[in-house]
Amino acid sequence: MNHDSTVFVGLDVHKESITVAYAIDMGDVELLGKIGTMKADIDRLCKRVQSKARHVRVVYEAGPCGYGLYRELVERGFDCVVCAPSLIPKRPGERVKTDRRDAVKLVRALRAGDLSAVHVPDVQDEAFRDLARAWAAAKADLRQARQRLKSFLLSHGVRYSGSANWGPAHRRWISVFSFPNHWQQLAFDECRRTIEDRFAQCERLEATLHEAVVGWRFYPAILGLQTMRGIQFITAVGMLAELGDLSRFEHPRQLMAWLGVTPSEHSSGERRRQGSITKNGNSYARKLLVEAAWSYRYPARVSPEIQRRHEGIPKRILDRAWDAQVRLCRRYRKLAARGKNVNIAVVAVARELAGFIWDISKLAMSLAVTRNEQPA
Repeated sequence: MNHDSTVFVGLDVHKESITVAYAIDMGDVELLGKIGTMKADIDRLCKRVQSKARHVRVVYEAGPCGYGLYRELVERGFDCVVCAPSLIPKRPGERVKTDRRDAVKLVRALRAGDLSAVHVPDVQDEAFRDLARAWAAAKADLRQARQRLKSFLLSHGVRYSGSANWGPAHRRWISVFSFPNHWQQLAFDECRRTIEDRFAQCERLEATLHEAVVGWRFYPAILGLQTMRGIQFITAVGMLAELGDLSRFEHPRQLMAWLGVTPSEHSSGERRRQGSITKNGNSYARKLLVEAAWSYRYPARVSPEIQRRHEGIPKRILDRAWDAQVRLCRRYRKLAARGKNVNIAVVAVARELAGFIWDISKLAMSLAVTRNEQPA
């Protein structure tokens, strides 16, 4: 074993197997073969690569198998990277894709420094993100169940005379409506029962989120974000659960690019051409961001609901939230006055809103740390 050498290892990870390739320093890339995914298989792999060089660098693509392998390799002292699959360099005209080729490509890209690493959350952050995603999935199931019931009623010529917005009056009407045919009534009852089950599931998960968020390390940032217009509890929780530690972004422009709300660009020479937003990064976080930006179409004001969320929040955060509201509302009015499409104007507001989210989150976390460090 050469103590000064570095072995670069590429893993093409699947559910039941891992294809391994490696290279020592600038030597040729060699295939180590295919192994299983059990702990004993990982132990044997670690011993084999450690026997080749003291310094070991490992990479595999982010995918459905999660970050368990990353954490296991880091615990063993390996320098492990989880890379973004969409940003792996690809040669023009490359038409053959196999597990072996992918493992070899990862080794070469890691050695050349051409890979973009993804952020790996710690265990608690990932657990809280799973809880927030479960709530979002339950809400999506509830919307689908309600849409199925509306479609079922419409297909049989049944129409509600009022506003079918699932308010108290609409829900009472659905609860007492009945079909003359027994089979149709049975299908209608099953659709209605599905809505009730999904609604109860959403309430349980939301109550659990309210209890769990108090013990989460980003709780001060959640309180700080709720001082802003358009960002309520669920939006703040969902966004921070997806974003994770915002301190990894050195500048708000990096957060904007990660959210995919920066314009795409295709420039050459003297010609500069910008297109629609890139839509890179996390689509759910971008969706929450744009939904929050729609509230800035109206004049700046502090509603009673926002005022209740301001209780107990430091004045520096409240002032920053008010500055954000004044600036973003003015920004939307200027874009609308120039004849910009409303969707384009809202996305432009969302881009600046991401910068304020970055600023207020970091400010809330720093103030919380300062309060905790003060002597009793």
